[in-house]
Amino acid sequence: MGWLAAGDTYEVSLVEGQVVARRASGASPAGQEGTQERALPAELEDRPEVVELQRFAEWLDRHAAECAAQVGTWMVSSLPVPTGLLARLRADAAWQAALRDIVLVGDGPHEVGFLCDADDSGGVRVMNLEGETVPLSARSVTMPHPILLPGLEQLRALAAESGLVQGVEQIHRAIWRKPADTDGAPAAVTEFAGAEYRSWFHLSSRATSLGYRIAGSSVVDQIRDAGRIITASVGMSDPYTEERAWTGSLTWFDEGGRRRLPLDEVGPVAWSEGMRMAAALHAGRTVPKGGAA
Repeated sequence: MGWLAAGDTYEVSLVEGQVVARRASGASPAGQEGTQERALPAELEDRPEVVELQRFAEWLDRHAAECAAQVGTWMVSSLPVPTGLLARLRADAAWQAALRDIVLVGDGPHEVGFLCDADDSGGVRVMNLEGETVPLSARSVTMPHPILLPGLEQLRALAAESGLVQGVEQIHRAIWRKPADTDGAPAAVTEFAGAEYRSWFHLSSRATSLGYRIAGSSVVDQIRDAGRIITASVGMSDPYTEERAWTGSLTWFDEGGRRRLPLDEVGPVAWSEGMRMAAALHAGRTVPKGGAA
């Protein structure tokens, strides 16, 4: 963006999210006009131009986070997105960053590739698995959860070869595939149970920092899987009876939490995201000094 006068001596601007200042023309020795200051001069900190730029920078950060969160929701839920909408969104730098190199799927499993461009006519072009830029004719596309992506390993290899870096983690998002022998198995997974934390508050803070919710004595995540809303739940110890805290088993519930689902009724996305949550909580546990990380 351009430079704004801040008094008679300085001009200010927003550069890479930070307010910076430089000497205004005619307010510095010859040959030093326009030299950027290493730090914002103290005399400028309360200037209205600086305050407004700082507020604008904060709004830009929030906007970028909201765009990334929305793309993440579309991806985790594999929701259809009109191709015309992608073109309009990409005019915004924050949306463009969030959508960078996202993998799209069109009308069929063979219409898959990394987003290259989208124009006002509703056309979308992707780089396919052969490394060719091709159009997608679909009126809407999905950004599938990686557990559902056709040719995931090929996509990962192509991204590495082409130097692609996604704005929202998709192809390198950690996934867990459900075992084939869950029919008749107990309706809980204990693989990541028993992770110890210094207190209930440390455990709940870890959960909320990862974007999960606390509901009663559980950490929960609502997941859309094949049109159903499923709640993955990891138990927590009681904050009022224990000095320390532990994670419990991972279970899944139907919409509204009325019925615990047998494992054979848990879809691939709900399984993967539930395991991802349980693994992330286990990874943040307290490790005794000298213990294995």
